[in-house]
Amino acid sequence: MQHPAKPATSSGKITIVTKHATHKFNADNAWKKELSSAVTSIAELLDRLNLSHHLDSVNIKPNFKCLATENYISKMQVGNFADPLLQQVLPLAAEIQSSMQKNGVHDPVGDIDAHTSQGLLHKYHGRALLITTGACAIHCRYCFRQHYPYQQSSFSNKTLTDVLHYLNKHKEIEEIILSGGDPLVLDNEKLRSLIERLETIEHLHTLRIHTRLPVVLPNRINNGLITLLKNSRFQIVMVIHANHANELQSLEQSKLRLLHQADVLLLNQSVLLKGINDSSDILINLSKRLFTCNTLPYYLHLLDPVKGAMHFEVTKQKALLLKHKIEKKLPGYLVPGLVQEIAGNKSKTAIFHI
Repeated sequence: MQHPAKPATSSGKITIVTKHATHKFNADNAWKKELSSAVTSIAELLDRLNLSHHLDSVNIKPNFKCLATENYISKMQVGNFADPLLQQVLPLAAEIQSSMQKNGVHDPVGDIDAHTSQGLLHKYHGRALLITTGACAIHCRYCFRQHYPYQQSSFSNKTLTDVLHYLNKHKEIEEIILSGGDPLVLDNEKLRSLIERLETIEHLHTLRIHTRLPVVLPNRINNGLITLLKNSRFQIVMVIHANHANELQSLEQSKLRLLHQADVLLLNQSVLLKGINDSSDILINLSKRLFTCNTLPYYLHLLDPVKGAMHFEVTKQKALLLKHKIEKKLPGYLVPGLVQEIAGNKSKTAIFHI
């Protein structure tokens, strides 16, 4: 069998794609084939959407490379440059306009200062976060970790002993959060091995998985993963990431229902993005669509001020106005908390006023 290409790196982010690979995959690993065929060419992406005439509006050689799955592209509207899904993955010229990006920074949420051992972040009381991988199935242009030094600061099998030692020592930590990158890019065997090691720590009770794959690569939610999660002693929480109702179609809905049936608590976090979801009607529709997927809206984040994404910023004043509008039209359980993550703070900061 041909060996997969080595991971490529871009601004710290690791991409494990091998375009048009010819590997053989069994039915339960079909998601790997789709991941290996993810589109990385901006020109190809625009051509497939009949938008090649917009090439002068994009950053054709971004440091943070373009990456989008077939599933995600299939939900975009052909001929619509303003499509809210396209705008989340298309590198625009605005990313490198210094006047627009001047307030952006490389580590907007203080990840580096929160390291306790390689790959383990301990910011908040009672929970710790493990950077399981630098790989994703999609490169969201507003990603707050697009400059994160994954190769130097991610968890690896070599550093697992240090991670477990720290967790064992800090008995106040009851929840472990798997993040990345995207932890579901790990296959079931690697994920099982990691979870089993974490399960040996008696005071850990909750496993939280932050992932975008149920939205952008839903076939990742396969029988093996469902069985793995059902058999874990942990209480499982999965926080997905959808910003627009168009991201959640019938396949995504069916996969999220499978997770729900496996007793996984499903929550969603969104980022408020200019030109994508900064409308009360769009946010209301998203909350309603999430509810049909057995998923509750959890957080609506103000944009983390990451360099390269400041053109997505929505003012706090407008964000509050949007929240007030959706509160009037939705039951409380469908209204996400409006929050901001401020580097150094010991919790998310809820936004109630200017």
